[in-house]
Amino acid sequence: MAIRVLIVDDSRDDAELTEFALREAGLAVECRSLCHEDALSAALDGFEPQLVVCDLNLPGWSGAEAMAAVRQRVPSACFVFLTGALHGNEQLPAADAVMLKDDLARLVELARPLVSAG
Repeated sequence: MAIRVLIVDDSRDDAELTEFALREAGLAVECRSLCHEDALSAALDGFEPQLVVCDLNLPGWSGAEAMAAVRQRVPSACFVFLTGALHGNEQLPAADAVMLKDDLARLVELARPLVSAG
């Protein structure tokens, strides 16, 4: 059974790489991607993601705002921030996980149990 994954990233290349990493690891996924705040509500209509992978820094809005909107509609979704860099003094929102974009193997390992549970 496929897990439903919502990818929120202003880089289409990064979103495609994220989906590719999940598929390449043999996970059955149904993915939706978006890069603009105004597309979030429509992306969630009729699609209740089990996993949300979100860039931490988005132009014009923040990953924290995206997480709040998703949690309001789908509180059970596992929410993961994916970022290019972490700064030591940066305050991070309380997501289920925060990981670097170049460490997609961690994302795959986090997603595996969702496939089993789904």
